[in-house]
Amino acid sequence: MAVLPILTVEKPADEALLRQKSKRVSRLDGGLQRLIDDLIDTVHANDGLGLAAPQVGRLLRICVVELPTDYDDPLAGQTLVLCNPEIVRLSEETWEPSEGCLSVPRYWAHILRAMRCTVKARDRQWKEFRVKGEGLLAQVLQHEIDHLNGVLFYDHLPSLDLLRPVEEKPPRQTRAASVAAVPGA
Repeated sequence: MAVLPILTVEKPADEALLRQKSKRVSRLDGGLQRLIDDLIDTVHANDGLGLAAPQVGRLLRICVVELPTDYDDPLAGQTLVLCNPEIVRLSEETWEPSEGCLSVPRYWAHILRAMRCTVKARDRQWKEFRVKGEGLLAQVLQHEIDHLNGVLFYDHLPSLDLLRPVEEKPPRQTRAASVAAVPGA
């Protein structure tokens, strides 16, 4: 297990890779199990809530998600491993929480997201499962699946002028909804 370097949009070669669509995984072997362990170590080391394989340079449809233990959700504190995740349902009800990204350091924005979503995926034992997320969990699931499709959170903005530097902290009521913890928050 290792903490891997995270690709960022600050480097053109990294951004080009982050913009590519990831390939489906046909099975999990020892190397991919190690990658999953590394993704978990890397997201923990960087105080994130999720991390997708493309963010560490692997164009594979694998991501991990973990809500903070103090967050009010039955899955808080549990690590979800999602292989080949697909969003199967999005609510019509939306919200606009603050959102950041480990691959877009030093910036955040309010992003329009579905309030609830259902995702089907395979776990690290290759069993198919579904997870229903609401609020923060729905946001993080949508964010990480976007990464697998080469989409960055700010692509959802009508203008890049809406990106905010981390020094300009999100309003109190949405701070808990940041996908990547805003430094100093």
